[in-house]
Amino acid sequence: MDDLALFSTTGLLFILRWFHFFFGVIWIGLLYYFNFVQGAFFAETDANTKSNATQKLVPRALWWFRWGAMFTFLTGWFTIFIEMNQTPGILMSSWGVLILIGAMLGTLMWANVWFVIWPNQKIVIQNALQMATGGQAIPGAADRGARATVASRTNVLFSIPLLFFMGAAKHLPIIMSPDAKPHMPLGIILIILLVLEANALKGKTGPMTTIKGVIHCGFALALVFYAIVEAVL
Repeated sequence: MDDLALFSTTGLLFILRWFHFFFGVIWIGLLYYFNFVQGAFFAETDANTKSNATQKLVPRALWWFRWGAMFTFLTGWFTIFIEMNQTPGILMSSWGVLILIGAMLGTLMWANVWFVIWPNQKIVIQNALQMATGGQAIPGAADRGARATVASRTNVLFSIPLLFFMGAAKHLPIIMSPDAKPHMPLGIILIILLVLEANALKGKTGPMTTIKGVIHCGFALALVFYAIVEAVL
């Protein structure tokens, strides 16, 4: 048993990455479903169909969505902590800078799911249930739905550079100058992310209103972040 590669620290890291990919596919897949498929369908369908879907389909999808996010978040950070313990100073390497950019994006996305999208969607679902049974509409339910939409579009925006930097950490190493300060690109990118997150909490979709718009913005954001890393390191 001791000779099996799976029963080693390397094996543990592999298992964590495997589950990270598994739960990440669930999470990001449903994120794209909500934004690219369900949103357009709800905009075109009749009120009765939308109400039924909100009561019966959306809660099921959101269950997988939020727990996919939770376990992607946990397995990702566990992997980083193990790498840190195995290789002291690794966070100051090219891998460390790139993976931390991905981790910052993923952490904000996870927070949006659990503290913005899900709480607001619970009100939207409850509102649909009450109205379907002859009850009164919940005041502000539409505004809650709109806020969830902005946070969800922000997560789509973040997901594109997230996938870029998660892949780049292993497959696109950055050549760092001897006097490079790895914390500098992380600080600059964190400030940009906090501004964008502030919009997710209080602002509007803006150029992310359309599917094409949010995809274009996501790729542009990935290129801007990559340019910052290359320029500073």
